[in-house]
Order: sequence, then C-alpha cells, then structure tokens
Amino acid sequence: MAVDGLPQRQVLGYRDQLAPDGFARFLDRGAWFADAHYRHSFTVTAAGHATMLTGAYPHRTGVIGNEWRDPVSGAQVYNTGDTGATYIGHRTNPLDGTSPRNLKVETVGDVLRKADPRSKVIAISGKDRGAILPAGKTGTAYMYMGASGQFASTTFYMQQHPAWVNDFNAKKPADRFFKTEWKPLLPEGAYARSIPDSQPWFGPRGGKLPMMMGVAADDAPGPAYYSALLASPFADMLSLEFARAAIAGEQLGRDDAPDILSVSLSGHDYVNHRWSAESRLSHDHMLQLDRMLQEFFRDLDQAVGKDNYIAVLTADHGFMPAPEYSQSKGLDAGRVNSRQTLERINAGLAQRFGEGRWVINYSSASLLLDKKLIAQKQADLDAVAEEARRLLLAEPGFDSAYTRKELLSGSRAGAPHFAASRLAWHPDVSGEVQFTLKPNWMFASSSGSSATHGSPHPYDTQVPILVYGPKWVKPGRVDSPVEVTDIAPTLARVLRVSAPSASEGKSLPLSSP
Repeated sequence: MAVDGLPQRQVLGYRDQLAPDGFARFLDRGAWFADAHYRHSFTVTAAGHATMLTGAYPHRTGVIGNEWRDPVSGAQVYNTGDTGATYIGHRTNPLDGTSPRNLKVETVGDVLRKADPRSKVIAISGKDRGAILPAGKTGTAYMYMGASGQFASTTFYMQQHPAWVNDFNAKKPADRFFKTEWKPLLPEGAYARSIPDSQPWFGPRGGKLPMMMGVAADDAPGPAYYSALLASPFADMLSLEFARAAIAGEQLGRDDAPDILSVSLSGHDYVNHRWSAESRLSHDHMLQLDRMLQEFFRDLDQAVGKDNYIAVLTADHGFMPAPEYSQSKGLDAGRVNSRQTLERINAGLAQRFGEGRWVINYSSASLLLDKKLIAQKQADLDAVAEEARRLLLAEPGFDSAYTRKELLSGSRAGAPHFAASRLAWHPDVSGEVQFTLKPNWMFASSSGSSATHGSPHPYDTQVPILVYGPKWVKPGRVDSPVEVTDIAPTLARVLRVSAPSASEGKSLPLSSP
C-alpha cells in the first residue's frame, strides 16, 4: 500500500489521534522503520512508484519524473504514456498514462508471475502512474477516471473489463458523495498543532472545512465534480472499495499461489499540494485515511484471513512545508519562476556562445541542451553544459547542479547531493545538467500549489515503511537506516522468488517466514 505524498512526520505527529487498528496496527503490533528514506534527489510520484516494487532508483528504472522531454526531439514524454494503448470505455488523450512501456526493469510481481503464472498482480490507484508502475509488465492496472468517477484499465492489459469491474462501475459509487460535505473528524481544538484554514498562500480557491463536494450550481455529478473528489477523502474511499471488489472478483488470496495487491491512495498528495502538509485539511485527511485503513484491514481479515497476508505501507515521497510557512519560522524559503530563470540562462549562454536558445527546456530535474544548435555553432558540448550549470547556480533557490560528464564519471563524488543526483539521472533519458533546489524552495506552480516535493531534503525523502503480517513479523520500532528499495527484495524473500534483476536494495530486518 502507498499513501501518495505522506511524509513520515505526519504518521508520528498525530499518533495520539489514530484509531486502534489503522496506522496503529503497524505502529503498535507491526514492524515500523523510523529512519526510512529514498536516496534519489528528484522525489516525485512516478519515480517513487517505480522504485517501490522494482527495488531500483531512476538511474535504472528510467522513470526519472512524472514527465520529461525526449533528449533528441525535445517532445514531452509522460512516464506511463503509450499511444499504442487506450483506456477502456473512456477517452484517451495523447499524454495519458496507459502502459508501463517506459519502465525499463522488472517488478516483484513480474518475477512472481514468471515463477507461477497462477499468481495475480492487481494494482489500483487514483492516478494512472500509481497503478501502472507497481503493476509492472505482467500485472493488471486499474485507475480512477476523473471524467466519470469510474475505474478503468487499458488495452495494454485487456480488450474489455471483467464482469466484476463492470458491476462496480454500473453502481456509480462516486455519485453518492455529490453535495456531501467533507467534515472534520474531531473537534476544533484537536487541530491546534496544524495550520488553520484559509491561509493566504492557499490561493484564490481558498480552503476551509467543512467543504462541499460539487459546485452548488450543479444539479448532477459531472467531470468537474469527479475530478474534485481526488483532493478529498472520497476518492480514496472509492479506491479501497474497488480494492475490495478486486479481492472478491479475482479471488485474491484464495489458493496456494500467492497474489500481490497494490493500492496507492492518491488523495493525500492532492490535499498537500493544494493546502500543504501543515494545514488542518491535511491533518484531517490523514485521520480520515486512518479510519479508512481500519475498515479495510477489518474486511481483509475476514476475506483472506488475518495470518494469510503481509501488508507493507509506504509513500512515494514526502512533502515540503509551504515556503510562506517556512518564512514565518525565519527560514530561507521561496518560489522559483522557472520561465524567467530559463530565459536568463539562455541569455547568458547567448552572450558567450552566440544567438540561439541553447537550453530547450527543463526535462524533469535537468536542463535539456539543444545539441543540434551546439553542433551547428561548432560549440563544445561540455563547455556549454558547464556554463549552463554556472548560470543556474547563480539563480536564487538552486542548491546543486552537475553536468552529464560529471555524472557519468563520478568525478564529483562527495559533493553536496551528487550521489542522490546520480541515482535520479538516467543517461538515455535525462538532460545535460541535473539540479536540486535549496531547502524550503520550490518552483512556482501554474496550478497554484501551496507546497510540493521533489528534493533530496529529509522532508521529501523520509517516508513510512510499515509492515504487518503473520506472527513471524517481529513487531516494534527499528531505528537502523533503511531505504524504499529494500521493500522489493524483502517481498521477494517472503514470496520465495528471486529479487527483481535491477534491485539495489537489501532485505529489511524482519524475522524469516
């Protein structure tokens, strides 16, 4: 299980307000790892979801971000984009996520199905990338459709949905939340440790509980309403309901061939982007998730049997505090205007190397240079990259930057964030200058995000790794450092199959089954 955008600090920060059997099942009766991190520098949704069940960082998976640019053409690439596959029963746009084509490595599920084709691998998420990347090459992914409130797979996996999916969608479960209010679970005083509603940095949309689902003027659910459910507890409720339907419809855990169910709950990421992890809305959303997990585990115990499954919960990344919140604490923080920064870098490059747009654009967390222009002007590629790096580091908010030559050679070993940048950079996919931002700085967002993620700083890299299962899982807190890449080889050992071939993690210190 993954909770998109859940930093470890939130799991522990509200521990006294948790229900008895949600997150507390892991913290009180399972094994939990207090020092669990990602080690790559660009911590975003696709990169994290590609790491969880492959045991590999972006330098091996090839999934360097949510989107990037083709190094040759400069065209946009979406992490799970594939024009050869379409959504079943839904419109498919050119950059929609429909297959794992860009994932260069295998998952635990791929290894498991190779060992025993009877095993099933089902992945479910509010986001396409949250389902497709954990499903791997041989599993089956289902994702929430913001246009309809339904769940759908793609023609990469099948030509039509099985009956249980059609039955679920036919009931239109998302419609029942229309004109429903998201209300806080606890009395006002219980939220004293989080930021009150309606902060100035929330933007023109504001943010205040209780919050109505569906615009008051609407007389029936529509695409705007279904999409809006993602930044609330209700889309996560639907994802868990669909997971229950998948367990019953696919008969998961009912025979001697082990199955994998991956559920990525996307709502927390949308909430934290819009209002920040320090907000009361995020605080309450965390508690809502906790109660949902309690109900889901109760049903899973009944459907599969309490000792017949192992549950691992993590996140794809953490979350930074909003820059304005950090500034209020006296910290250096701010927002980078990406367009203006790029214009200044190109102006500086033109001054030295001649007229032209030397940097095509950002590509994930790197700068993509125009190699055709460089060849045409007979400029030295390494010299252009080095000057682009110098100009970038002169801009406000940038912390480190390394060129392709340095990343390939390892010549800057020990420099700030160099190791993390190498893990985030793929030679076939990334640009020529890989960069990181300073702590508490972010790119200004056209979508109006209050806060974001995507850095090598602890607020983005430290995530929960929580494990609950049969009696052989030794309960308690583990303080030794671990990484999210350790999850895949651990599950492979439990399943008695080989670790995925690109895995670079080690098995977590759990008792043996």
